[in-house]
Amino acid sequence: MIIQINNVVNAIIYAAIGIVIFAGAFLVLDKLTPYNLWKEIVQEHNLALAILLGAMSLGLCVIIAAAVH
Repeated sequence: MIIQINNVVNAIIYAAIGIVIFAGAFLVLDKLTPYNLWKEIVQEHNLALAILLGAMSLGLCVIIAAAVH
């Protein structure tokens, strides 16, 4: 029983670390672009940018998952 609780706690900790790293990387990516990503996607309805950002997010998540695992 203790081993199962320990595994759940470890999974939560690693998930939190991955989310924090992803959020930090996303903020850096947002600062490196010459325009505001959120404004371009939500207000200007830039579908191409949304697809590109989604693909970049998935790639970043795969790299972070491999590093944390």
